[in-house]
Amino acid sequence: MTEVLFYHLERQPLEKVLPLLLDKTLQRGWRAVVRSGLPQRLRHLSDAIWAWRDESFIPHAMSGEEHAALQPVWLTADEENPNHANVLFCIDGAAPRRADLERMERVIVMFPASDPSAVEAARSLWRKLAGNEDLDMTYWRQNASGQWEKKA
Repeated sequence: MTEVLFYHLERQPLEKVLPLLLDKTLQRGWRAVVRSGLPQRLRHLSDAIWAWRDESFIPHAMSGEEHAALQPVWLTADEENPNHANVLFCIDGAAPRRADLERMERVIVMFPASDPSAVEAARSLWRKLAGNEDLDMTYWRQNASGQWEKKA
């Protein structure tokens, strides 16, 4: 059963939350693909991952770079999985495909509260996927102290 987690970013930007979740993903021994709906943003995200914490290292590369199959984290705007990841992060309006929902162990959809169209797209995706018995869906939101709370 594939887990689908929706992260509603209200208190922190993607650049702060994504590296944290990628770090946890790698700690579990998983590989990740980060699929962005905005190809021009990949370099910025890569820089944010490199600069996340001095004491932490998240090895990654992005489309156009070498050794894709060896990378624990792959950043892309395409529908590719060259590193045979088991976790897919969908950001910047990217959405999982049916094949992603069938093959991945976990799909994480991240969307900012500051973008009404992104919020509506996430709600639409939730409604579309709801009722699929092969998916375990959860919705996460940050509380006032910045802790993530499961809301659905």
